[in-house]
Amino acid sequence: MTTTAPRLGTALARLLILAAALLGTLLAGAAPASAHAALTGSDPKDGAVVAAAPKEVNLTFSEQVAMSADSIRVLDPAGRRADTGEILNLCSGSIVRYGVALRAGLPDGTYTVAWQTVSADSHPISGAFTFSIGAPSTTSVALPDRAAGGGLVGTLYGIARYVSYAGFAVLVGGGAFVLACWPRGASVRPVQQTVVRGWLTLTGATLVMLLLRNPYTGSGELSDAFDLAGLKSVLETKTGAALTSRLLLLGAAALFVAVLFGAYARRTDPKEKKDLAFGLGLGGTVVAAGIAGTWALAEHASTGIQPGIAMPVDILHLLAVAAWLGGLTVLLVSLYKAPSVDRSAIERFSKVAFGSVAVLAATGLYQSWRQVGSWSALTGTRYGQLLLVKIGLMCVLIGIAWISRRWTQRLADPKPAEETEETEETAQAEETAQTEETEQTEAEEAEEADETTGATAPAESASTADPERAAQLARQRAAVATARRKRERDADPERAGLRRSVLTEAAVAVVLLAVTTVLTSTEPGRTEEEAGRGGTAASGPAAVPDRPVDIRLPFDTGGVDGKGIVRLSLDPGRTGANALHLFVERPNGKPLDVPEIKVALTLEAKDVGPLPVAPDRIQTGHWSASGVQIPMPGEWRIQVTVRTSEIDQTTIEKNVKIG
Repeated sequence: MTTTAPRLGTALARLLILAAALLGTLLAGAAPASAHAALTGSDPKDGAVVAAAPKEVNLTFSEQVAMSADSIRVLDPAGRRADTGEILNLCSGSIVRYGVALRAGLPDGTYTVAWQTVSADSHPISGAFTFSIGAPSTTSVALPDRAAGGGLVGTLYGIARYVSYAGFAVLVGGGAFVLACWPRGASVRPVQQTVVRGWLTLTGATLVMLLLRNPYTGSGELSDAFDLAGLKSVLETKTGAALTSRLLLLGAAALFVAVLFGAYARRTDPKEKKDLAFGLGLGGTVVAAGIAGTWALAEHASTGIQPGIAMPVDILHLLAVAAWLGGLTVLLVSLYKAPSVDRSAIERFSKVAFGSVAVLAATGLYQSWRQVGSWSALTGTRYGQLLLVKIGLMCVLIGIAWISRRWTQRLADPKPAEETEETEETAQAEETAQTEETEQTEAEEAEEADETTGATAPAESASTADPERAAQLARQRAAVATARRKRERDADPERAGLRRSVLTEAAVAVVLLAVTTVLTSTEPGRTEEEAGRGGTAASGPAAVPDRPVDIRLPFDTGGVDGKGIVRLSLDPGRTGANALHLFVERPNGKPLDVPEIKVALTLEAKDVGPLPVAPDRIQTGHWSASGVQIPMPGEWRIQVTVRTSEIDQTTIEKNVKIG
């Protein structure tokens, strides 16, 4: 029994609906600020209360970021700028740290630090936190509720990224399919249209990304897409240079497509065609690798560990994806629109797809290790969970590809002679019957026309005289042609089975490409875990080299004047000699003189301490000690004992990270 495959129009509609639904779900669930750089520390810390106004505010990131003059803003309780606007580069070795200088004479109160920058892999990141000088206060500054890269602009930019990947796959994979698997396909109209549409899609998506880049990394307003000054600044960035290079390479790709479907398709001499195919293959590979390199050089492969290895691996990964999924798309179109596609071409593509899967497995394994780094990150981070989904989809896709390969092997086996003759005889008989029926209908209509009009013109003239009958005859001829094409398509059950399996494979590939697009916009598990560890360590007021540790310790001894606050400063807050300052204040902020105050330092992890410190009274409410030795870095517990009378005293403590 002959199996009928679904029609292409319905199948493509289902694929588009599936892709749109999945894209909406994934992009809606993806956090726009989940980029590949993360804030791992700050000085002052979020929520910290410092005794005196710091000279600067600095931020530490997990990887290199691009800072502008307005990347860090410090606002006072009234919402006015408290910084000088001077960005300080405090990077040292592998430490990525930037700061901004503060104005002199800042009053006490709560200050807001708002920052926004672009990570080295092109994704915008932003955030905000507060710290207080002296004591917390009310503030009129509202923290931003939308992260960088979000909103309508972020959604459009994400869709353009997805479409650009799809266009690249169809362009590169389609060209490779024609050159390596089916040279005769260069003259097949549906194949030409598919590859050209891939080029148009990638070019259009790249232009959209270039225009949206300024608002995507900045204001988030769609109207800024046409800001010429913003576009100029984008062109000066690494991502802008990558997008511009991609457009230039697409110009070369247009020449490749023109030659492939022009001069190459018209060549009849085998030797000339072979020489031209070699030139097209060499040039096409260089152009395809260059276009893939615009992603590798500007996005996640260019940052993190081993970028020198990661970038060429990423290029190989993208080329393998294009060869498989792009070739699969052109094969699907060929099976529906050009049923005469050679069986040998399908068999050759099966081998190409197998090689692509092998390359994807090797490069994907390396990329997974590089971006995840641990088993805990694989299951405990969003990146790791998306990666597991991608691996599952890859397994499903490989399973369907195996079924397609089985159909291909059956296609390669010649049919028995009897079955072939029987199929041909049946098709010929059906076509003859259909033709006779059509001719009989035309003759009857012609006779009827003669009887009605008394004319002796032939049947064709009668039908021409009556537009309704002419239209009816045209519909009948179209029905005959459709039936013939359907018969040709369905006469081969192996080909029909291959069409169904390739269609299913393409549907899963659409989903896989959507997951991959979201994955490239998500903070890697390795980075997220490192940021998490940094955040845990920063839960207390961790010290930063060359910056003092400032903590506030409320106390209550229970007696008269027994309530107050101890402000402690340890400068520079690192191993070696430090200067210790203690300020004792009443709840209203006025200095409080106490009979005695003592300090002890303990490093429990190394069984060091308690190390006693006896500060000297400098003036009312102020004690200090110089040369306080911190023998080693770690999580130190600082204990302060305050005595407010002969019998009223209490001990308060807090842990700090000292580097």
